[in-house]
Amino acid sequence: MRDAASRPEIWKRGPVLAALAVLLGLMLLLHAWIPNAIGNVGSLVETFLPWFGLFVPVLLAGALWRRSASAVVALLVPVLAWLHLFGGLLGDRTHAGGDLMLASHNVGAANPDPAGTARRLAASGADVLALEEITYTARGVYEKELAKTYPYHTAQGTVGLWSRLPLTDVRPVDTAMDAGPLGAMKPTSEKMTYNRALRATVATPHGPLAVYVAHLGSIRVNPRAGFWTGARNRNLDALGHALAAEKNPRTVLLGDLNGTVDDRSFAPLTAHLRSAQTKAGSGFGFTWPAEFPMVRIDQVLVRGVRPTSSWVLPATGSDHLPVAARISW
Repeated sequence: MRDAASRPEIWKRGPVLAALAVLLGLMLLLHAWIPNAIGNVGSLVETFLPWFGLFVPVLLAGALWRRSASAVVALLVPVLAWLHLFGGLLGDRTHAGGDLMLASHNVGAANPDPAGTARRLAASGADVLALEEITYTARGVYEKELAKTYPYHTAQGTVGLWSRLPLTDVRPVDTAMDAGPLGAMKPTSEKMTYNRALRATVATPHGPLAVYVAHLGSIRVNPRAGFWTGARNRNLDALGHALAAEKNPRTVLLGDLNGTVDDRSFAPLTAHLRSAQTKAGSGFGFTWPAEFPMVRIDQVLVRGVRPTSSWVLPATGSDHLPVAARISW
């Protein structure tokens, strides 16, 4: 091996592979520099950023096939870059204990078994449960199935909050679902039918906890618009303003945010809150799609409290996986 490494020709082979390895590493390290001006490419890359690590074994196989020492050495750049970004997520960061268990689930408008979904969520042990994408027809099912476990609840539009502890100061949160003058002219009663965010105070033994539930706008990938995030980003800005104005220092946000906290567009939220999964989870905690989770778009974000554990709950009839976290004061 030493004799082979000393031969000049193996260092001259595979210059393209070596260049691709270096470019991959630079992309990982400098992803924030990728512009969003055309098709939100930067946000698209950041949404799936961990998966770019899969290019490393592909390039390694090519380097070994070409017997290129330069390409093998160049692969250290993306390997170290990936470990710098995500190596901390590979281990178990959970801790024992926790004063309160939170859970959140996009139950899915097309869920064929809302009653079964409700029973599974009630059996999870969560003290506070947030649901998103509640349809008008399924709302009564969730209220009936969850009533025994959760004596307190509120539903605002398509989102709801169920709690073992009393709820006060319940109100919808305007996330600018309607844009432009036509949206501004709609009456509040009409907007409430599709409202997708709420805020409530949970009376815990340790003091009041502000809980926000949100389901942000959908995103689309298509040839014309690229990575379309217009509605979601508008919701993010509005929700960020609401959180910035929140006076309770102990605040949590539960919901389907249709994006990952690595996405630069989430700065309005990550400026005020931190991810329970990042701080106290195990692994990446991917939640969507449920059949083969590739991204974590369902979040538990906190401030003023300490997450002790975070995990993904078993699948239900939804195309999302539920998420849970325990927090301490």
